[in-house]
Amino acid sequence: MAKEYDLLVIGGGSGGLAHAQRAAEYGARAAVIEYGPLGGTCVNVGCVPKKVMWYAAATRHHLDHAADYGFSIDVHGHDWATLKARRDAYVSRLNGIYENNLDRRGVDYIAGAAQFVDPHTLAVGDERYRADRIVIATGGRPMVPDVPGAGYGIVSDDFFTLEEQPRRVLIAGSGYIAVELGGVFNALGCEVNIVVRKDGVVRSFDATLGEEVMRAMRDSGIQIDTRVIPASLEKQSEGLFMNGADGRRFGPVDCVLWAVGREPNTDTLALDAAGVKTDDNGFVPVDKFQQTNIEHICAIGDVTGAQALTPVAIAAGRRLADRIYGKMDGRHLDYGLVPTVIFSHPPMGTVGMTEAEARAEHGDGVKVYQSRFTPMYYALGEQKQASVMKLITAGDDDRIVGCHVIGDGADEMMQGFAVAIRMGATKKDFDDTVAIHPTSAEEFVTMR
Repeated sequence: MAKEYDLLVIGGGSGGLAHAQRAAEYGARAAVIEYGPLGGTCVNVGCVPKKVMWYAAATRHHLDHAADYGFSIDVHGHDWATLKARRDAYVSRLNGIYENNLDRRGVDYIAGAAQFVDPHTLAVGDERYRADRIVIATGGRPMVPDVPGAGYGIVSDDFFTLEEQPRRVLIAGSGYIAVELGGVFNALGCEVNIVVRKDGVVRSFDATLGEEVMRAMRDSGIQIDTRVIPASLEKQSEGLFMNGADGRRFGPVDCVLWAVGREPNTDTLALDAAGVKTDDNGFVPVDKFQQTNIEHICAIGDVTGAQALTPVAIAAGRRLADRIYGKMDGRHLDYGLVPTVIFSHPPMGTVGMTEAEARAEHGDGVKVYQSRFTPMYYALGEQKQASVMKLITAGDDDRIVGCHVIGDGADEMMQGFAVAIRMGATKKDFDDTVAIHPTSAEEFVTMR
């Protein structure tokens, strides 16, 4: 006989955990089913360990500027193994915290892989579980291109298993993962070559930021080759070689990292047994209330093909619980004006429209304000790193529809400005705000 619940959540990542725990707070009998470590991509092979590595890289950059402030420091290399051990121990502690949180809120944790038996029933091994509502929150996984020899490369998940630091690295990709891990490898002493299919990196960001981060990466010693379509990967005695479709050959390197996109974890769920539809790429389409084509089955997070960001999955999961179990009719996540940051070196953040998007929607009603400057931190030394800020306004009231920054502190300053922009701030509101001096963030409220 199947064990009965009000709610079954497939996936113990950020979105699934947030939804189950919020539902339990409203009194729902809930369970989370997860075949891997709790926390999903973010905690185990994403945001958290990535940020640890970013801090390591940032520490290396600070050491480079120590002499500017009168410190005499001799750096004797970097111990990758020590960093990995401490990072892994931290992640392991978080896994335990997540399990304790479920227990504290009365949410059952079922370890194993779930499959649909029918629209209300899931199988986990030989056990059966039944619920009034089921939420799919299984996330995604890195893609590997279908080219000969692709298996010689690694993906972002594998990056966190590297026991030794590779000295020569080739990264194929142009998005978050390629830029962030490329920066980490480079700062910790690797030779890094990034190959991209088109003309630049992070093309979903405002073009100004894309151009600026490419300049910063190249200035730091990263080689970026454009218009490269990988055709094959070869393993030779001297290392790995990537062959491009146009005949170019890259290598030898010790490590090739594929950062060419992600695909949904839906192929093992037996969705057909529940009648849940997927799109051509395997993602689960949902409406604004996170509902699939089956009324009592919802989906949240990366598996939906929406913005693949941890806070988005968490917000969607909590709002879904608010609506269903908290009696907040109409409660749902607005996917507009979602702030995001790429932890490059320096970091870059954005919220709202790019300049191209704003002009396409608002035409001649768009105004652009931009500032490029060297932060005070670099005033005492020869090595400089510029910051660039950009505000985009539209309409007669000059409402801010886009806010973009690349530079030290971008990751922290963007959160506050995102609140203002979601509240409908105008350029006059920014102009009327007294600046905090001396900071980089003050440029946003002094721009003319």
